[in-house]
Amino acid sequence: MSRGTALAAPWLAYAALASSMLLVGSYVGLSKVLVGVFPVFLLAWLRFGIAALAMPHWLKRPAAEPPLSPRDRSLLFWESFLGNFGFSICMLFGVAATSAVAAGVVMATLPAMVALLSWAVLRERIDRRMAAAIACAVSGIGVLALMRGGSVAPGPWWGYALLVGAVLCEASYVVIGKQLTAALSPRRISALINLWGLVLVTPLGLWQATRFDFGQVAFPHWGLLAFYALAASVWSVWLWMRGLQRVPASRAGVFTVLLPVTATAVGVLLLDEPFTGRHALAAALALTGLFLAVWPGRAVKAA
Repeated sequence: MSRGTALAAPWLAYAALASSMLLVGSYVGLSKVLVGVFPVFLLAWLRFGIAALAMPHWLKRPAAEPPLSPRDRSLLFWESFLGNFGFSICMLFGVAATSAVAAGVVMATLPAMVALLSWAVLRERIDRRMAAAIACAVSGIGVLALMRGGSVAPGPWWGYALLVGAVLCEASYVVIGKQLTAALSPRRISALINLWGLVLVTPLGLWQATRFDFGQVAFPHWGLLAFYALAASVWSVWLWMRGLQRVPASRAGVFTVLLPVTATAVGVLLLDEPFTGRHALAAALALTGLFLAVWPGRAVKAA
């Protein structure tokens, strides 16, 4: 690999990670609309089902890829159970009970949680600049908690508890995904964990489907559902796994700051939630943290 390619590859990985989190943030915000139309378990089931129809050809094992080991199978299950099933259920119920902006505030803890799990599970070192990047990311979005005179948004306490659960699931998804990319292609990981998600949610999804009037769903909501399914299970997962192939999990975790930023932007721009100077300050601090994480220092250039 030439020096130019070696230097360019991390930036392509950074672009993939950023694009993935922008997609996740957008569907987290827009899910507020969908949970007003579909019951949560039915919504999750339709998501996994639509995505399964979109990528059956990704399930085939490439010739150069080794067969799945027992460890790979276990990691795939937990990646789907936590990152797909668990995150979807906690996030959908949490957003339904609170708001898109509330989800953005709670998701501010993602970079710190990913860094902590990366240190504990993968033994990845967190240097001073990464620590500063995480601090900027967390404190920047945390500024949103000060809006509306110190109130994040109305909603029951369990709604915020579910959003915290979604944070834990998403952080686990990042760390487990880093281990999976060492052996499996991003496409196959995406297809396999989506298939597991479909299996896990099918009993509950069928139960709610038998009690749901599909005729009441407007055409625009079907379009939004299709975007949600493809963004959540196909595009964002594939992009994230592509980025994780070349970026440590702790550094990749900083890109999760784009999730709450985007979710908050969707709440403000599309769902008519207010935008203040604190939102602008939060976004500026979050982007500062992102630049600290990805800008190459002397050690990176020397490598």
